[in-house]
Amino acid sequence: MARHTLLRLESQGRLTSGFFLPAGVDRRDETEWCDAEVLRRLRMRSLAAIRGSVEPVPPEAFARFLPVWQHVARPLSGIDGVVAAIDQLAGVPLPASAWESLVLPSRVSDYHPGLLDELTAAGEVIWSGQGSLPGRDGWVALHPADAAPYTLAPPEDEPAADSLDRRVLDALAVGGAYFASQLRDAAGAENEQSVTDALWRLTWSGHVTNDTFAPLRALTAGGSQAHRTTRRPPRARLFRGAALPRPAAPPRPTGVGGRWSLLPEPESDASARATASAALLLDRYGVVTRGSVQAEGMPGGFAQAYRVLAGFEQAGHCRRGYLIEGLGAAQFAASATIDRLREFAALPDPAPLRAVTLAATDPANPYGAALPWPVIDGVTHRPGRKAGGIVVLVDGALAVYLERGGKSALVFTEDDDVLAAAALDLATTARARRLDTLTVEQVNGAFVYGSSTARALREAGFVESPRGLTLRRTTAGDAIRAGARA
Repeated sequence: MARHTLLRLESQGRLTSGFFLPAGVDRRDETEWCDAEVLRRLRMRSLAAIRGSVEPVPPEAFARFLPVWQHVARPLSGIDGVVAAIDQLAGVPLPASAWESLVLPSRVSDYHPGLLDELTAAGEVIWSGQGSLPGRDGWVALHPADAAPYTLAPPEDEPAADSLDRRVLDALAVGGAYFASQLRDAAGAENEQSVTDALWRLTWSGHVTNDTFAPLRALTAGGSQAHRTTRRPPRARLFRGAALPRPAAPPRPTGVGGRWSLLPEPESDASARATASAALLLDRYGVVTRGSVQAEGMPGGFAQAYRVLAGFEQAGHCRRGYLIEGLGAAQFAASATIDRLREFAALPDPAPLRAVTLAATDPANPYGAALPWPVIDGVTHRPGRKAGGIVVLVDGALAVYLERGGKSALVFTEDDDVLAAAALDLATTARARRLDTLTVEQVNGAFVYGSSTARALREAGFVESPRGLTLRRTTAGDAIRAGARA
């Protein structure tokens, strides 16, 4: 009789059944019962006690933690490493020119373009455009195929009914993937170049994709991009000791490689998308803050993310608390992540001077997102998470910010050792990733030659030029001379 009454009260939501007493307490009955409101109060008090037990870490500790969390300081390897990196960066729009010059190579030690092409050709990874950039570049996001409906941004406005773009979409809507030459006939275009132009417009508006990354490489190979790289010249053929250049290939429209298809439809359930986005934020940043959510541009903003993450906390999937100093109490992280974050709280003495060079837009850069940009007294120019910008962090502190092309630099340290470590890592990264020539003309608003930064840049390999200090590209002759000296 009593059990029937308890079950009836539970069905009315007034009682909750389960196991509530501590381990070791003698239980006469398998099932325990508790008033629902009492249980809610106990849970809230327990969560409050847990939050209060966490000691916050300095912001620089999070800046040291994040590159490690995102495999920048401790890179992965092989195709499995590429998959893991893309899983963590799913749906994040970055400049197309940054993905294979700075972002993926910094996370996968043996990265080469064939790894990404293998994943896209197999249908395991999808890429999408999210707006064009000045020059031959644009915002591109990578998505694991199974999660793409939750990470794809809704496409922009549909093209006009009588436009070539509309006819290309109609041809692709039949299903399958098509080469640009096939779409020329199916869409009734005048030539292949007009189809290619239409495909790029549809790419940046979020309608179509390609089964390889090759069109994006071809697009960013020349002209102006956010992160310019130099291409290796084709090997010359030898004839009786004389090098004969290869004949030039006939010109073809940019981006004709690979097969084009429609992107999957984004998930229409806003609640499901919000839940998936919150889970991705925890996986991407380890600690989710208001700034990181705002930097992501999550629909509904931090208020929406907070509601979902608070639900995660109630379910025991994460904890809320004051984890990083100066960022408020509305921060979320898994318990294991909090323990790992605390490992970065203190620096050894002497400091290791570990430098890391990142694209300013890279999620592994916490500045301008979770952490505010530092301020330089007397300098009005401010850094930003802009396409083409580069940051250099040393032991978690922002040391150098370079504008696109390196023309203007902001230096946030007066420590010669820190500056030397930053300049050396910048030069090493630029040469290893074959970034285009960097010429620093101004530092903190003044001409570079009169700054204390000039010495560090010269020691790192920058040389004087009419405009400033230039990092010269490494040539084959440099490699031969370096080998001879060794």
